[in-house]
Amino acid sequence: VQLVESGGGLVQPGGSLRLSCAASGFTFSRYVMRWYRQATGKERELVAAITSAGGSTNYADSVKGRFTISRDDAKNTIYLQMNSLKPEDTAVYYCNAHRGWPYFYDYWGQGTQVTVSS
Repeated sequence: VQLVESGGGLVQPGGSLRLSCAASGFTFSRYVMRWYRQATGKERELVAAITSAGGSTNYADSVKGRFTISRDDAKNTIYLQMNSLKPEDTAVYYCNAHRGWPYFYDYWGQGTQVTVSS
């Protein structure tokens, strides 16, 4: 199983980035896919989630209206479009694949750093 994030980097406040997470080694379409982030000294937090088949999405209040999660099951890839970035969005962003009852599988990527600074 592999989840490989890409697209992080340094961006100025108000700018945009698009993160990608390429998955392999499991049946991608059956998994809820999520983006988490962890800032230095803080706990990891859920940023956005998208259900299998992309029927539903959820966002943390802090990113609603600015971030968009999407998935392409043909490419086994999810995306996080991040607009109007703020310094408080600075964190390591992690991709997660989750399959619930009765399986309870969770897979994680290695993370990609996003830094929002002038």
